[in-house]
Amino acid sequence: MKGLKDFTIPFVGLKEGKHLFEYIIDSKFFEAFNFDEFSSSSVKVLLTFVKKSTLFELNFTAEGTVEVPCDVSNELYHQEINTKLPIVVNFGPEYNDDNEEILILPHEAYEIDVSQYIYEMIVLAVPNKRVHPKVLDGTMESEALNKLKELQIKEVKTVDNTDPRWDKLKNLITEKKT
Repeated sequence: MKGLKDFTIPFVGLKEGKHLFEYIIDSKFFEAFNFDEFSSSSVKVLLTFVKKSTLFELNFTAEGTVEVPCDVSNELYHQEINTKLPIVVNFGPEYNDDNEEILILPHEAYEIDVSQYIYEMIVLAVPNKRVHPKVLDGTMESEALNKLKELQIKEVKTVDNTDPRWDKLKNLITEKKT
């Protein structure tokens, strides 16, 4: 993926201890992953990289907004992003990322690319059902919402609120007992 070299951390030259990395994620970042669900984005990602003698601790925190379409009205709005992702990096004979909290790098590795983890963290922080805040509080005015209200099914109330088909079945049970 071109343009994501800034997300590769060469850990061989780092001293043991805590190191901070800061990234500003915009639309170009998601274009590198061929992800086009966000119209625009402005997310600040802080990575606390703790290097220990046998393992690394990576703690990602992301805060910002992504512009997404509302699932109800299709209007664009800024969805708040506020999420964290802790990862422990250990070393082993081969690369293994089966566990979402533990990453195993081969012993001969000398750098780590964190772009995939940042991408997944931000994408998963967006709710499955995206609803514009003005739709939730009832102040949204759009053609789509007006059409939905127009097409909404009206309840038909009956006087006795019972279905006559069920009444016939109840009669069958009563007739059988006598």
